[in-house]
Amino acid sequence: MKWPYNTRYPSVDDLREKAKKRIPKFAFEYLDGGCNEDVNLHRNRSDIQEVELEPRYLKRYSGSDMRTELFGERYDAPFGIAPVGLQGLMWPKSPEILAKAAFEHNIPFVLSTVTTSSIERIGEITEGKAWFQLYHPAEDQLRDNILKRAADAGYPVLVLLCDVPTFGFRPRDIRNGLAMPPKMSLKNIIQILGKPHWAAQTLLHGQPTFEILKPYMPKNMNLSALGQFMDRTFDGRLNEEKIAVIRDQWKGKIVLKGVASEADTEKAIKLGLDGIIVSNHGGRQLDAGQSTIKPLSIIAKKYGTQITVMMDSGLRSGPDVARAMASGAKFTFMGRSFMYGVSALGKKGGDHTISILKTQLQQVMEQLCCEKVTDLPDHLINQIKLKAT
Repeated sequence: MKWPYNTRYPSVDDLREKAKKRIPKFAFEYLDGGCNEDVNLHRNRSDIQEVELEPRYLKRYSGSDMRTELFGERYDAPFGIAPVGLQGLMWPKSPEILAKAAFEHNIPFVLSTVTTSSIERIGEITEGKAWFQLYHPAEDQLRDNILKRAADAGYPVLVLLCDVPTFGFRPRDIRNGLAMPPKMSLKNIIQILGKPHWAAQTLLHGQPTFEILKPYMPKNMNLSALGQFMDRTFDGRLNEEKIAVIRDQWKGKIVLKGVASEADTEKAIKLGLDGIIVSNHGGRQLDAGQSTIKPLSIIAKKYGTQITVMMDSGLRSGPDVARAMASGAKFTFMGRSFMYGVSALGKKGGDHTISILKTQLQQVMEQLCCEKVTDLPDHLINQIKLKAT
């Protein structure tokens, strides 16, 4: 059998280990870490792995199809690439690499406001099929300008981020100088010298910058001024009034990302939003919070007929995608998995990671004798009932 990826790295865990060896420690820890003591980071993984699925071996079965309908678009798999900030820090041109792979595999790529490629460039690569995630600006004029750029570039879906009212407390990033304002220490420089391929690629493509924000930033801004600019420019605390203004402006679909409660789900429905992404920011914001899979199950069951319910945070594999879909998600997103792939394999990393996940999910569906992803909830084993017996 000819595998559609490099067989030296047949899992996301393999890509993570390769990425750890290939990029500087400060970049890897920025990607890999959570907040505070990493409790919720690990809870995301352990809780989703508790979800069990039941095969139906003797049913009539004609093959599995993972293609998925979402907001009027037919995607080739029920997962997409989640927004990640500062992607070029991990590997140069990461947003472009991943956007190209997503376009070729016909899955959504979500561009973050604070990543290292522009709205216009990603719009070109994806022929207007990428989604855009907005960090809410403090000034209305800046918000309106960014939204106009995204609309002009053809983005069909706007993702509003609600789970960063304040930046998470991340000890690794503080030690590594990646808090705001960032700083480069002698220790970081030594780490860079120890990763010559990363250093050469970064030198070739240039130091990563906030490309989307560049038109609004003073020229020749030093690192200290950058921290002040970011604090002054963004107001991450969303409310109903702010969302209502955007709903009136944006003609496409709007998704609220970072929902973790029934109360916020009800408000999203009331505001006329098209979808929510149940998420805890990959365990990077609230260490004392729940894992994502727990509120997902409740929210999907109660509100799944009123709004499109999706999920990210804690997903690393095809089986994880199946578990989330079985628990009620209509679609899923992953961030770290794809960044491990690009950090490990460069230009080939996006295609490689998508191919792994597709292969894994296809195998799970075939093993379950599940023909469509919308049938995955039929294979969910009721965990409470199982433990009671």
